[in-house]
Amino acid sequence: MLLSRRRFAGCALCAALGLIAGEAGAQTTGLKRTILRRTDLTGTNYVNVLVRAEIAPGAIVARHTHPGIESSYLLSGRTTLQVAGQADQQMAEGDSFQIPPGVPHAARNGEATAIIIANYIVEKDKPLASPAPE
Repeated sequence: MLLSRRRFAGCALCAALGLIAGEAGAQTTGLKRTILRRTDLTGTNYVNVLVRAEIAPGAIVARHTHPGIESSYLLSGRTTLQVAGQADQQMAEGDSFQIPPGVPHAARNGEATAIIIANYIVEKDKPLASPAPE
């Protein structure tokens, strides 16, 4: 259990994208993040969160889910995206991806810092990311 907690705590992407509820301003080793905008979607129970993330070389992103849609664009770097039920995807500068709500996914960062712009449309009052079983 401790290993799983450590792996999730080291979840560079989750943390980089400001996904741990209540800790959006906290920094994690190997990562720099900037929340660009957080906007309530009027008349709904959803919020839009736009984030710029820098993920350190070699970082491992633990398997996790989101309570809404993740749409991301890789500005620079290379990473391997692992989505449940799909073959691993090699992502490079200029690639984009979308993860449906509740779908477990993880990543392994490449040899250079990756910079990602991520947009989330997620339910208010829910954690933006939750660990997913292996």
